[in-house]
Amino acid sequence: MIFAAHNHYFWPTSSVKRFQLDALTVCGYFYIMSTETAVAPKKINLRRPDIMEQVQAQVLSHYRSEIVEKIRASGGVLSSGDLTVKLAKEFGFCYGVERAIDLAYAAKKFFAEVAPNTPIYLLGEIIHNPEVNDQISNLGIQIISPKPTEAELAKLNAGDVVIIPAFGTEVTTRERIKEKGCELVDTTCGDVMSVWKRVRQYSKESVTSIIHGKAKHEETKATTSQARAYGSGHYLVVFNLAETDYVCNYILSGGDKLDFLEKFKGAHSDGFDPDLHLQAVGVANQTTMLRGETEEVQRRFKAVMEKKFGAGEIEKHFRFFDTICGATQDRQDALQKMLKEPPNLLIVVGGYNSSNTSHLAEMGEQVLPTFFIKNAAKMQSGQLIVHYDQHKKSEVETRDWLPSGTITVGITAGASCPNNLIEDTIRRLFSLRGISVQELLKN
Repeated sequence: MIFAAHNHYFWPTSSVKRFQLDALTVCGYFYIMSTETAVAPKKINLRRPDIMEQVQAQVLSHYRSEIVEKIRASGGVLSSGDLTVKLAKEFGFCYGVERAIDLAYAAKKFFAEVAPNTPIYLLGEIIHNPEVNDQISNLGIQIISPKPTEAELAKLNAGDVVIIPAFGTEVTTRERIKEKGCELVDTTCGDVMSVWKRVRQYSKESVTSIIHGKAKHEETKATTSQARAYGSGHYLVVFNLAETDYVCNYILSGGDKLDFLEKFKGAHSDGFDPDLHLQAVGVANQTTMLRGETEEVQRRFKAVMEKKFGAGEIEKHFRFFDTICGATQDRQDALQKMLKEPPNLLIVVGGYNSSNTSHLAEMGEQVLPTFFIKNAAKMQSGQLIVHYDQHKKSEVETRDWLPSGTITVGITAGASCPNNLIEDTIRRLFSLRGISVQELLKN
């Protein structure tokens, strides 16, 4: 069993299948204790050099790029002939993603040495990037549903290892896995857990959590499960400003309750009643949403509560907390800066189901031709690119996408995209002009 607290990770040193294990919290650290014996709890630091040295070397070989680091060190620009590639100042893996990947690799290494026949499972995806998840699968880690089916749960046995991904999991899923006696490797991002803490507080105060996010996203599902932690709170997920305005109008003027519940089907808590549970609201968000939009959601809810109840009563009816992930914001800010002097076109690299990556593509689309690709192979030629259309929710083909003559191509990537995919993109762009990046960097 592995738990994370203040960057310390502790594992049982005895056989992982010998006892049913419980966690005992002492002064912010997590220990592992056998329930069958009265021995003192044992611990092992997963960050110890003999584990992490090998893990980080493996991760480095899979995901890092010396070429990308060289380009970043030289100002983020690489030019040759009539092509200039400009990297956003911030892009790619964030600390939380790196930590989650390190823990998954470390789990495989540790249990392979201590109990080599122990099955290791991952709930869904470690992060939203297909290449990374393929690598995780290639390690021999078995992928099961983010919310395991009854058949999947039936296959789990006491002592099996289950990895919780970076965006967390629902409370009921965690509890059911623990009931099976499985060992949990929790890679949940600290920023996500900060949101959970906030919505649990809302729940404790009988305040409805208004969550700006995508109702079907794994992170938002995990957060909504936390919003019912004390049983006295409710939640409602709003995706955009149009939905925000709909809810605000209902708060102020009322409306058809059945229409409201149908509109937000699958995006509210069981037993949610808009006539009862919109009297006091607290805003939180999926950490990878656009910061400006979340701030506007907050502003509009505050304004409607002030209008309905009066500015003097606002503290009784409205709460908010800035829960945008710092890495997400850094990448949005860096792209915004690039777009002030826009290149001829923008390439956004990452998984199509990555929320923070999709928002970068949205930002680009408002200013210049933008192509959202999951890897360099999608640039099939200078005349044809296959890219993701977020409006159609499918890949589309665009012809004559790469102009001839002198051009600048901007590149950015979400927090779940590894540098090796950025390198592949840079190499491919120059190769379409008949230029070798390797030769360029020798000069």
